[in-house]
Order: sequence, then C-alpha cells, then structure tokens
Amino acid sequence: MKIGLMGKKIGMTQIFDQEGKALPVTILEIGPCLITEIKNIASHGYEAIQIGYTKVNHNQLNKPQTGHLSKQKIPPLKYLKEYRVESTKEFTIGKWITVKDLNMNKNISVSSKSIGKGFAGCVKRHKFSRGPMTHGSKNHKQPGSIGAGTTPGKVFAGKKMAGRMGGKQVTVKNLKIIDIKTNKNIIIVKGCIPGKPGNIISIHQK
Repeated sequence: MKIGLMGKKIGMTQIFDQEGKALPVTILEIGPCLITEIKNIASHGYEAIQIGYTKVNHNQLNKPQTGHLSKQKIPPLKYLKEYRVESTKEFTIGKWITVKDLNMNKNISVSSKSIGKGFAGCVKRHKFSRGPMTHGSKNHKQPGSIGAGTTPGKVFAGKKMAGRMGGKQVTVKNLKIIDIKTNKNIIIVKGCIPGKPGNIISIHQK
C-alpha cells in the first residue's frame, strides 16, 4: 500500500558501507502519525487519507481545526496533511502509522521547505554568466536586456530576474533508505534533502 508520513529533519552525517566507502546520509525522525480523516469516492470523489503529526494544547489551534479533530475524537495535532491512496479499506480513523509500515526495499520521496537565501541577483539565483571584468566593461553582474522596445512593449511574466531565492517547497524523489530504527522512529536515507535541521518534512512511498 502507499504510505505517507510526516516528520522532521534531524541533520546530516556520514556512514561507511561494507566496502569502506563514506556515504552522505540524512537522519529523519518520522511520525508517529495519526489518521484523522478518510476520504473516498462516494464522499469526495477520490481516495485519500488525512494524517496528523505533533500533539499540542487546544489553545494552539483555531476553532475550525479543533472542531474538525474533536468531531472524530482525535487529540489536537499541529500539522495535518492529505495523501492520495489507491484504496482506503486498509485504513481506519484513529490508527497510528509509524516507520514500521515503511518498506525497506522501496525508495521514498521527501518534500520540505528549502532554506531561504534572501534577495539574490541573477548570477546567484539563476546561474547567469557574468560580463567581462576588464577592458573598461561596465557590465559585470547586470541582468542585461529584459525585453523588446515598442513591440510588445512589456516584460513577460516569469522572466528570470533578481528576486527572493529559496524558501520554497522542494521535493527530492527516489531516495534510498539505508536503515530504519523502529524503536526511535528514525530512518536514515542516502543523500540530502532540502531545508535546515528541525524542518517539518513529508515523505511518500509508493
């Protein structure tokens, strides 16, 4: 079955495989997550489950969130996320999903918010080439021409220009699971994922 879980990024380190090669890995603390709602074709037109992560006090949620969870007699949870599934028959409201439900032999996709870099120019943000640095050149890191003159007489939306860099939702697909620590709800994946330590992440395994 498809598995979707939430957790947080602990950080990066390296481990050595059986051949003595150093592997860069990321440590993730995943779940446990609670199923808070089940959606099916009859009620919503598609099959999906909603899970909650991180217990909090009632006063940390607004009234719509509190009412939604209390209707199903679910404790207050800070983060809610929906995952599409092929069938909801295997799930029930109030069931806990942990790293034990992950398949060690299947890769996962991880989504998280990347680190914000602030306002950046074209060279740093879009990898533009710089201009000549000598012979009287006045164009070192300028963006250059941004559009035509009279026709069409405007700058088209979506043009690569200076602006805020990072701070966006990024998904890294097909990360290999190196190890699963079921007693501590920790998984170790090969490679890096976006965001800084402590970021809330979402993983998906088909």
